[in-house]
Amino acid sequence: MNVAELNALLDRLLALPVETEWVEFKEAKFDFGANDLGQYFSALSNEANLHRQPCAWLVFGVKDKPRQIVGSQFRNTAASLQSLKQEVARELSPHLTFVEIFELIRPEGRVLLFQIPPAPAGMPVSWKGLMYGRNGESLVGLSIEKIERIRRQALREDWSAELAPDARMVDLDAEALSLGRQKYREKHEGNARLLAEEATWDDAKFLDKLKLRINGQLTRAALLLFGKDEAAGKLPAQPKISWILKDAQGMDVDYQHFGLPLLKLPDALFARVRNLTVRYMPPGTLFPTEVPQYDNWVIREALHNCLAHQDYAMGGLVRVVEKPGELIFSNLGNFIPGSVEQVIEEDVPPEEYRNRCLADAMVEMKLIDTIGSGIRRMFMLQRNRFFPLPDYLIDRERSRVEAHIAGRLIDERYTFALIRHADLTLHEVILLDRVQKRLDISPDEVRMLRGKNLIEGRAPNFFVAAGVAAAVGDAAQYTRNKGLDKAFYKGLVISHLKSFGPTRRKDFERLLLPKLPEILDDAQKVNQVRNLLQEMAREKTIISSGHGVGAIWALVPPAE
Repeated sequence: MNVAELNALLDRLLALPVETEWVEFKEAKFDFGANDLGQYFSALSNEANLHRQPCAWLVFGVKDKPRQIVGSQFRNTAASLQSLKQEVARELSPHLTFVEIFELIRPEGRVLLFQIPPAPAGMPVSWKGLMYGRNGESLVGLSIEKIERIRRQALREDWSAELAPDARMVDLDAEALSLGRQKYREKHEGNARLLAEEATWDDAKFLDKLKLRINGQLTRAALLLFGKDEAAGKLPAQPKISWILKDAQGMDVDYQHFGLPLLKLPDALFARVRNLTVRYMPPGTLFPTEVPQYDNWVIREALHNCLAHQDYAMGGLVRVVEKPGELIFSNLGNFIPGSVEQVIEEDVPPEEYRNRCLADAMVEMKLIDTIGSGIRRMFMLQRNRFFPLPDYLIDRERSRVEAHIAGRLIDERYTFALIRHADLTLHEVILLDRVQKRLDISPDEVRMLRGKNLIEGRAPNFFVAAGVAAAVGDAAQYTRNKGLDKAFYKGLVISHLKSFGPTRRKDFERLLLPKLPEILDDAQKVNQVRNLLQEMAREKTIISSGHGVGAIWALVPPAE
């Protein structure tokens, strides 16, 4: 830096509030202890990290209260100053040192400005094995909460919390800000004191309260939520959301791309999604029930989750694909909690967020719920509407998450069984919902459902068990799924051979296939006929001549 730049920098630092935790002023008129210097390096470096500052500053030659330049003679040669870098690095972990040490001569005296780097992501800085921080103006040990905040950065940086250095308040959409403040008031409608305070805030103060503005600079999250579309160029990745309409054959019929501000996106999307009326006849009534295909809250929750958890650094799209009877929401980035089942069962806040700054602001405006119940509530609403539960497809190789929301009944027998069986837990409902969709369930889940007599059949062709089917008057379909006793099929084989003599396997297939369980596909039915004939041969009831499909089967001759 040249002299003019250093003077401007010092003036900016002198004008900062007293409690700024990443800047410290010391008189240091003649000396300053090495141990004290190391402790302040640790504290200021850690606080610069936590406050998302590009660096921290330790300033010698300035009295703090009142703040005025008094001059310092600390290490008054260039060589002794520069040797400090190596001296400090020896006891710091990790081995950091000053970015630069600037000397500035002002009329009031000599000032030294020590430029300190922020702690690396995930690595709190310690001095002689101890980590330091600031509590207002005080030098203190770094709290456990701050230590964990820094350490968690090793897992994931918050892209949304980074500053957008070129962004200004004029880059924000006035309608979006007004909508955001309205939603903020709705979120806090029970807090009269806070609402009275909010009425006195200007838009900049509102953003400060949402932590979307740091020291007067807008974060990326502020631009995402409130930015004008033309301001998207001030972000390193330009966020886009696409709505695509497909027909029953999967062909694109219509589409629209949406940009900033994200806060206005749900209403724009609702104008495009076709939310038709679905009619169905619940058991025990003669009157049809009419409901919209999609619950508005479920759609908003699915979309807001995509926006909050999108990995914007990947530069891809958030997509909403509308198919006949289904909406598919997708965003880039792995599902951080690990599994949807874990989120539903634990129903607690996740320990990590991809975009903490963005997500926290959305919570303050009642857009999403970070206590873990948002996804659970989506499942419950679909269950209460007699609709299939949401499906989450987590593609870790492509780093992508899809949420499928059904807008139609897949199989009324299964759906009513799930709802009417009152003692089922939500976990059991989710598993039985997967059964109706012919989706895989784990061996442990199979054993659990079998143990409760909820499913029967063989993998992968499980079906709802007799007890559940009876609850909805569907015993006939249960029998068609389960099939008849094996002795019945063997009796048909013997009766046929007695009437018509030796028979090829193809003829047995024509006899038996129509009577086998409906749950089996054609190939599985053919295999079952083959296995039945082989089992009867082992029992020495029938015998074959030849091999494979050309074999001819006959009754074993009676012993003489």
